[in-house]
Amino acid sequence: MNAAETLAALRAESRRRKYFVRLEILEQIASLIKVRLYISADLFVQIYRNDNYETVNLALIRNGQRLYARDQLGGRWHRHTHIQPDEHDVSPEGRKAVTVDEFLDEVEKVLAELNLP
Repeated sequence: MNAAETLAALRAESRRRKYFVRLEILEQIASLIKVRLYISADLFVQIYRNDNYETVNLALIRNGQRLYARDQLGGRWHRHTHIQPDEHDVSPEGRKAVTVDEFLDEVEKVLAELNLP
């Protein structure tokens, strides 16, 4: 999925998942996007995609701190679990590639576990 397809998927997911109150495009060029899907003022999902470098960052952020994330760097994936958000999980599950909707499904599970809106 390239930057344009990622943005289209985010727009669709923001309409489908009613808890997102705002979609904000922070940066956009043909090969790069950076978008935030706000749940509240201090709780959001940030998505970054750079086609030129095969880089994807999918993160759930609260009060400026990463709660959960999945990253792709140079074609390789890793995960930051909500239990150890500063550590790289390179287990088979951590290395699994995910789509935007799969990541948002994971975010919903993390929010439920942490008892967040």
